[in-house]
Amino acid sequence: MNSTPQLISCPNPVYDNPVNPVEHCQTPLIKRYVWAVGDVGKISPEKKVGDRYQVIAAQIWLDTQPGKLPDLPEKIPEETIPYLRLYPQRLHLPQVHGFVRSPKLQTSDILLLENIPVDETGNLYPAIAQSWPQATPTRQIYWLWQILQLWTPLSELGVATSLLKPDNIRVQGWCVRLLQLLRSEKAQEPSLQDLAQCWQPWISVAKTQVAATLQKIVQQMSNPEADIAAISAQINALLLASAAQLPLTLKMAGATDIGSEQLSHNEDACFPTANDAIDDPLLLQAAIICDGIGGHEGGEVASFLAMQSLKLQIRALVQDVAAQPEIVPPEVLYKQFQACLRVANNIICNGNNEQKRTGTQRMATTVVAAVQIQQNIPPIADLHPQKTREFYIASVGDSRAYWIAANYCLLLTVDDDVVKRELSNARSFYHQARQRPDATALTQALGTKDGEFLLPFIQRLLVEEDGILLLCSDGFSDNNFVEQSWRDYALPVLTGKVYLEDALYSWMKLAEEKNGHDNISLVLIHCRVSSNELVLATGERSQQSETPQTQTLAESSQPPLDLDLSPAASKSETFPATVTTSVINNKPHQSPPKFRLTTLLTVLLASITLVLLALLQFSPQGFQHLCQKIPLLPRQVCLHKK
Repeated sequence: MNSTPQLISCPNPVYDNPVNPVEHCQTPLIKRYVWAVGDVGKISPEKKVGDRYQVIAAQIWLDTQPGKLPDLPEKIPEETIPYLRLYPQRLHLPQVHGFVRSPKLQTSDILLLENIPVDETGNLYPAIAQSWPQATPTRQIYWLWQILQLWTPLSELGVATSLLKPDNIRVQGWCVRLLQLLRSEKAQEPSLQDLAQCWQPWISVAKTQVAATLQKIVQQMSNPEADIAAISAQINALLLASAAQLPLTLKMAGATDIGSEQLSHNEDACFPTANDAIDDPLLLQAAIICDGIGGHEGGEVASFLAMQSLKLQIRALVQDVAAQPEIVPPEVLYKQFQACLRVANNIICNGNNEQKRTGTQRMATTVVAAVQIQQNIPPIADLHPQKTREFYIASVGDSRAYWIAANYCLLLTVDDDVVKRELSNARSFYHQARQRPDATALTQALGTKDGEFLLPFIQRLLVEEDGILLLCSDGFSDNNFVEQSWRDYALPVLTGKVYLEDALYSWMKLAEEKNGHDNISLVLIHCRVSSNELVLATGERSQQSETPQTQTLAESSQPPLDLDLSPAASKSETFPATVTTSVINNKPHQSPPKFRLTTLLTVLLASITLVLLALLQFSPQGFQHLCQKIPLLPRQVCLHKK
């Protein structure tokens, strides 16, 4: 790292003197480091390339004019297409920033990549081989599982070689991140045998509890007939068994607020809030935020219907999965969550059709949900777990989820906007797409079109470190608000200096000041796996927040399914609700039902019921018309409502 003073052009155009030392600019600076790919061997540190990029290290450059568009070619080069197509994998992969040419150095165009695995001072995160010996067994397996999940999409675009270069694979906590995408030098794409050979040095020094099992898996991968699905299933089982050894403790707080005083109503729906009953079985099992679109009697209706539908379906799904004697694969759970979202989508879509809403009059909603899944795990190797848990995060639209640890913040979801559409179709670069007047326009939301065309984003998160899972509407996340403020509000919670609900209330207040153009919803889930007890700072609690509510979640206390269709029950202003759980009860369920059949029947019945009750409230004529076309059992609802 060089000692040259770093000067960054302040992105705020109102300043007379735009160039400010990093530590003196009064506007939040964008510190964007890029990775230079190409002929950079002649460029020494402390140089400035193209009068813009300050060389920090050989391939790490600092963009000193982050408010200025980078140089980009009119025609998209072939080498950049994999980066664009793989934009939905941005959690793990870098993205194209631009190109640069320095005539003095007589170099060809240098490709610059952003979203690279470096910290805020420009230092690379460690290579996987460097961090492997110190990693826990769970983290070692988690890294391998992520690499295997990237194998197929990278292979399809001819860049799987990127996963065979250990120095190209960096790790930021639990997350695997690549420096760049590399094309194979061979005529044929690498195979699982090549991946096994790459893994072998790491497996030889893996933690004792999992080393023997991992060695057997690598031996299977070395077989030319190896099946990636079978290998993935074995690694997943080992990962869940190892994670089940961790004493996970959860605490959750959530609230929704109208935001600016200029707004007339709140179109957001949030779970949990202070209005939710303390004995709600979904507390600590799920968190949901829906941001309605379509104005009063449109957006708020859509968010309300989506919330109620998803709560009912998620409750049934969580119960069914927990009752299964065998592991339910991630691929099956992905499909189940997609099905849940499509059902909620069709409920809103049917309401639009009944009320003959067209174009921008159609009500819709975004959604982001985090669901904790518990599974029965058979003994594997020296591990003897009974239950494990993992989060599945689903999103449609631009409501977001973040993971915040002690020293980093990761955006887990990808917005469904025009920018994503243009990049995924390899039609534009990121900074070009951002210049479009419709750049942030949503390309999908619940209720805009039939569910078969809905493509939800599903992300799996296995908690193996202390951190905070944050869910929010775009009224909270706009203008990079989370990225700029997380240290001030999340870190005090992680270190035990501030109560979770106090942090949530203060954070929302600041968001209202900075982003008060929209309704604001926020859920914080504090996850702890460390054994040491946090001692909260002494002093008086904030008067605006409520006393924490405490809930110990016992699996045997699952009441029958119910559904509250009162709109008031789904709305709350800024009154945080907090629930806490101890280590999850391992008492097994009795008489496990058939997973797929039970879930399917529950979803179908719930869908019909929700549609009927929604139409009764918002379109009585449509309600009576639909009643004549449904089976006898659900029609009993109609008879009671006449």
